[in-house]
Amino acid sequence: MDTKLTRRGFIKNTAGLAATASAGASLWGTNRAWAGANDRINVAVIGINGMGQNHIKNYQALKDVRVAAICDVDENLFGPRIKNLFTKKNRPDPKTYVDLRKLYEDKDIDAVSIVMPNHWHALAAVWAIQAGKHVSVEKPCCHDFFQGQQLVKASKKYNVIVQDGAEQRSNPCSQSAAKFLEEGGLGEVYLSKGMCYKWRESIGSKPDAPVPPGVNYDLWLGPARKRPFNPNRFHYNWHWNWDYGNGDMGNQGIHEMDIARWMLGVKLPTRVSSMGGHFMFEDQQNTPNTLMAMFEFDNPKGAGDKKKILQFETRHWISNREDSMWLKPSKDDPGAYMTSAKNTVGNLVFGSKGYMAKTVNAWRTYMGKNRELGKSGSGLANHYQDFANAIRTGDPKTHNKSIEEGFYTCALVHLANISYRLGRSLDFDPVQQEFVHDREANAMLRQPYRKPFAMPEKV
Repeated sequence: MDTKLTRRGFIKNTAGLAATASAGASLWGTNRAWAGANDRINVAVIGINGMGQNHIKNYQALKDVRVAAICDVDENLFGPRIKNLFTKKNRPDPKTYVDLRKLYEDKDIDAVSIVMPNHWHALAAVWAIQAGKHVSVEKPCCHDFFQGQQLVKASKKYNVIVQDGAEQRSNPCSQSAAKFLEEGGLGEVYLSKGMCYKWRESIGSKPDAPVPPGVNYDLWLGPARKRPFNPNRFHYNWHWNWDYGNGDMGNQGIHEMDIARWMLGVKLPTRVSSMGGHFMFEDQQNTPNTLMAMFEFDNPKGAGDKKKILQFETRHWISNREDSMWLKPSKDDPGAYMTSAKNTVGNLVFGSKGYMAKTVNAWRTYMGKNRELGKSGSGLANHYQDFANAIRTGDPKTHNKSIEEGFYTCALVHLANISYRLGRSLDFDPVQQEFVHDREANAMLRQPYRKPFAMPEKV
């Protein structure tokens, strides 16, 4: 796998980039041509309740980047966000939009950052691409397999930058780890493990309720089926409902799934088996809180059995540490996001010469039978700066390969969830990108969509 695709080094030292969509292909007209590498980038952030606030803060910290618009179906959020993130920072007020389609008509907006619930990610991204906007889409980049396929097609067709939300791809830590493995540092790598041990309390149960004033619930539902409003399916807790989220494997876990797949050097599997459940709680969550998935991949160059294994575990409660890397919070992670009293989140990689343990900002190796300390690496970078750099000087044909990598990672999450929901192992054809002689499983690669919020058949 070419690790250079996600480094700052992938950005060419060239002049400006024409960022208009292909002629005649926009839904709402084409964006203005990109004027030059020194011009300010006007970004719109779509979804401002949770992670959207981080996106606003990070873009505002960049030189010659302005958050020119914010968009959310909950108008109650506009006042507090503008006060805290713009007025108090002596920044000009952004434009506000409720409907992202109206936002996409704004020719002053160069790029959008999509931070909506999962069921909106791919459709919002494809519409933005077709409108001639550069796109950064939060993880997971798609809510189902078909959406990801369409997003990849759109990213190849239109002359705009498309960035996947796998932030660790931008980090020197991950890049140096991948390089070490590709150069044979661990010998033959045959097993990769991702861990998402993140303490999650019960979400409880709440009755359906009237739609809160100021919330455009029809737009929030978007592609999802029509259902009564319920506060336990709204802000954040939508993650734990199949209609909108993908469980914790598709929430926090997808970051570690991406690393597990990247370090193993694979794309799509030939077999998947997943089991788990929603343990301990009687509440409204319908995604599993504990899930264990195994994937097989072809490995023609390997010795012995010609395959590789990827193992992924999502746990929601008491858990072990797996390696000394997780025994205490990192000095580079003051929020204890990856390692804390509650969480163990990261990766293990096993090869013929030793094994690697990795967190978001550091990796170390243990070599031989005695597990002697070997090479290590670390380093964080700025995913938002990478997006701005790519808009100014990047080549979509090169950079947009990263969204295809994002799709391959999302695919593993979707395949694991399908196996779990069907309660059986599944054979998969990575070339045809479908399950082998299994109509029931193949039907789950694509969800029904509610008009007019349907993924275009032809992008």
